[in-house]
Amino acid sequence: MTGAKTAVEWLASVAPDPEACRWEWERNPHGVALLPAGRAWDVLILPGELGYPTLDVLTRVLDRPGPVLADSGDDRMGFFVPPGTAARWVGTGIRTAGSGTWIVVPHPGRAARGVRWLVSPDGSGTLTDPALLELALHEAAAQRARGEET
Repeated sequence: MTGAKTAVEWLASVAPDPEACRWEWERNPHGVALLPAGRAWDVLILPGELGYPTLDVLTRVLDRPGPVLADSGDDRMGFFVPPGTAARWVGTGIRTAGSGTWIVVPHPGRAARGVRWLVSPDGSGTLTDPALLELALHEAAAQRARGEET
């Protein structure tokens, strides 16, 4: 299967009705579906001014981080991490989406209104290691405090 097709299957697999999820992606004029977090992944939601430098740090140390979403105004970014991370996360200023929450997810490989993939899922289930994400957050925050560009 192609990357986008396997990514669709991976994402839709968490939906209560995967077929309805795929239908929503195909027919919703916004190109998004609402999916439950906490099954195959949690999402850590960072402010964009910290998220972009954090993603830059991550991409310097990883070939490919897990999926990353951004809203249309670049105000927030969502990093996909292993399930259970949201319940244990204690970082200040970071919102979490875990068990019992839902997130808006665009179809991988297509443009959508309101939210887009910065790092699309590849269908393999790759997620960002939360410990590595935390280190990247600290590095990005330190660089911001020093007035450095990442």
